[in-house]
Formats: sequence, structure tokens, C-alpha cells
Amino acid sequence: MPADAAKAVLRAARAQGLRVVDEPAAKALLASFGVMTPAMRVVQSAAEIDGSVSMLRPPYVLKAVSPQIIHKSDVGAVRVGLRDARELAMALDEMRIALAAKALRVEHWLVEEMAPPGVECVIGGVIDAEFGPMVMAGLGGVFVEVMRDVSFRICPIERREALEMLGELRGAPLLRGTRGRPPVSLEALADALVRIGGEGGVLPSLAGELTEIDVNPLIVTGDRAIAVDVRIVLGAPASEGAP
Repeated sequence: MPADAAKAVLRAARAQGLRVVDEPAAKALLASFGVMTPAMRVVQSAAEIDGSVSMLRPPYVLKAVSPQIIHKSDVGAVRVGLRDARELAMALDEMRIALAAKALRVEHWLVEEMAPPGVECVIGGVIDAEFGPMVMAGLGGVFVEVMRDVSFRICPIERREALEMLGELRGAPLLRGTRGRPPVSLEALADALVRIGGEGGVLPSLAGELTEIDVNPLIVTGDRAIAVDVRIVLGAPASEGAP
């Protein structure tokens, strides 16, 4: 999906009245720029699960996709560690009933391979009114939520700058391995950052179409970085954004 095709995806989402791109489309867009995402399938009902997961490896993750749901874990719209199609179907039916009771409309369901354990990071960026596209990196969990342990650069960045950003983080020792935990691949993490904020990356290429991208968490292991959750916030059409 080159930049023109990615722009078409974002414009189509905006034409549907969406403010945030749904997760399957956001992940497909991210993958088209070379960021690794979990293997996934989209289903409309439990009846489609058997035929949809045959090419996926368990354990599975099940997520409800709805423009009304921003934080899935807050409303019980995600289940992890599901072992087979039967558990997926049961979880889907349980979630469907529970979400309907909260008046939350589900458009479809996302079934994914569960990411391997690793260090939770966050990458992404914003379109700043003064500086333009800016890319961000940080450690996930408490580091970003409480300590605001993040680093920013103006786009586009090169790999050297991506590695510098990671070295600036207070939680950087976690990436290098500490207390018996193995180090993660800084190269894989830097590569994901460059694909977001480097020349030809998501932010520089789509600056006129989006205002924010948030990959949280990005699970980083000893050899890869996997975008487990992605949020892309759309920008206003050019005619609306003009002064």
C-alpha cells in the first residue's frame, strides 16, 4: 500500500464519518509501511471462526471493533490466550451479549495471533501546528502513563536518531536487559521508529490526512517489534483545516 493508497484508505474512513480508523484498517496501513503486525482475520460472527483461523497459530486474541470503543480493556472488548476455535466462538458470543447490554455496537471482530512476551513500548507521533510531523518513542505501561518517559524528534528521522531517542529514555536499561531479563532488539525497535517517522514513513507521507498515530503497545523481543494495538486519528479535510 503506497502513500497514495494509504491516503485513499484514510479518506474513505473520513467519508464514513469516522474520527479514528478502525483497527484492522489501521494495522493493514501500518504493515504496508513495513511495521510488523500480528497475523489476523476479520469475522462478522462466531459462525465464521472455523474457516477464518485455520491459517493462524494459537493462542489467539479476540477484539471487538467498534467506533464507540476506544479502550477495549475498559469495557471487556478484548480476550487473550484463547486456545482454539471453540474458545474463540464462546468468547465472541459472551462479548457480544455483554457489549450489547452496554449499548455498544460491534461492527466486526478481529482474531489475531497472540504476540510473544517482550518489553512493552510505545511509538507514534503527531502533526504539530508549528513543527509539522513529530515522531515519538517511549516505554509502555507505567513509564508512559505516569512518568511520561518519552522522546520526540521532528520528522524525518534516520536510524541514528532513532537509536538516540531510545537511549534518552529513563527506562532504557529495560531495553538493554536488566535483572536477568534478556535484552530486546534495539535494531528492530529503531527500524519500526524509522518506518513511522523516517523519510517516506507514515507521518511524513500522511501528514495531511492524519493528526496522530499511536502504537501502544509495540511488543519488542530479542529479534522483532510487533504492533499489537494501533490508533490512527484522522485530520480534518483540507477545506475544513484551512484558515
